[in-house]
Amino acid sequence: MAPMAPRTILYTGKGGVGKTSVAAASARRCAAAGLRTVVLSTDPAHSLSDSLEVELGSAPRPCGDNLWGQEVQAQEEMERHWEAVQDWMGELLVERGVDRIAADELTVPPGMDELFSLLQIKRHHEAREYDAIVVDCAPTGETLRLLSFPDVASWWLEKVFPIERRLMAAARPFARTLLDVSLPPDRVFDDVERLVVNLVAMNSILRDRRATSIRLVMNPDRMVIREAMRTYTYLNLYGYLTDAVVVNRVFPEEVDGGYFAGWRVHQLEQMELVRSAFAPVPILTARFFEQEVAGDAMLDRLADEVFAEHDAEALLYEDLSQQLVSTNGTATLLVPLPFAEKGDIDLKKIGLEVVVRVGGQKRTIVLPPAMAAYRPESAQFEDGALSVRFEKDEDGRAAD
Repeated sequence: MAPMAPRTILYTGKGGVGKTSVAAASARRCAAAGLRTVVLSTDPAHSLSDSLEVELGSAPRPCGDNLWGQEVQAQEEMERHWEAVQDWMGELLVERGVDRIAADELTVPPGMDELFSLLQIKRHHEAREYDAIVVDCAPTGETLRLLSFPDVASWWLEKVFPIERRLMAAARPFARTLLDVSLPPDRVFDDVERLVVNLVAMNSILRDRRATSIRLVMNPDRMVIREAMRTYTYLNLYGYLTDAVVVNRVFPEEVDGGYFAGWRVHQLEQMELVRSAFAPVPILTARFFEQEVAGDAMLDRLADEVFAEHDAEALLYEDLSQQLVSTNGTATLLVPLPFAEKGDIDLKKIGLEVVVRVGGQKRTIVLPPAMAAYRPESAQFEDGALSVRFEKDEDGRAAD
């Protein structure tokens, strides 16, 4: 019998919301539950060392009982996985007058450094040294897209890549003479091939909903929540499971009537938007503490609040919260509403935002940009799920 995959939890969110603190607190709670746990940061703005108050490096280091910490260095990962491609592309650009430093930067596609950092998850999965892997990450839209097409990547690797490689080998002697350009050497193909293989493997890990989930961290601030909603849409679109959202730095009741009373009222209003956007996914909350969250004691205080009713390592929700299926100019959005009662459906689309009311339930959903030219045609509620049908405007104009 194959060993179980390690429980893998990825925390993501806008910078400054306390994502690293929540990830570190979660990892400490997993370790306290007896799981050998590694917490790693793939966010380029590393602050995990400060949070744990342990100097971390590119390899896991002990941070307590059952706990190890790691700050993945994107540059090291790039050199390990992408060096041949960078060298070849860099030389082409330098030959055409591009500054060397600028050329090196231009050879790294958006999201690629984050992607290579995330490959550490794959290495930990293969090593089977840990029971739980907690990741402090800030994946961009580009990174999510790169991770999202294993079928296309596999097809390209099996069908196109061998032919292209043979053609390149045949053309290489003539390229410099006729085109004044050097075609890529075999080691470039080796790097690309290895990347595609890793992409397919990573996709399999991240879409394993029995063991892997993503948790969105936010503050009760409208702009932050809106960005989290967009990320949530992409996660659902690409088949990644969000099993919880964490609303951090909520002003407690004690501030009522004081200087921050207005902020508390504002935050309570924004919590309604959070419920509308993310339910039935569990919404975990933590107060705005009176001091910085760093070090064992404060991280454990944070964990006590966030996981007051749940185990940190548990899979807190097991279904995709939205599904979008499209065919030939139509698209159908499926949204489970398990506690809604059948009644009048009110549907409104403003730009990329869809607001749906069924009985007493309200849902606010952000559509991907590709849906800008689609307009809602109909909606129906059956068997605890809402189905919204969209049609594309024939003239291609953005539809409201």
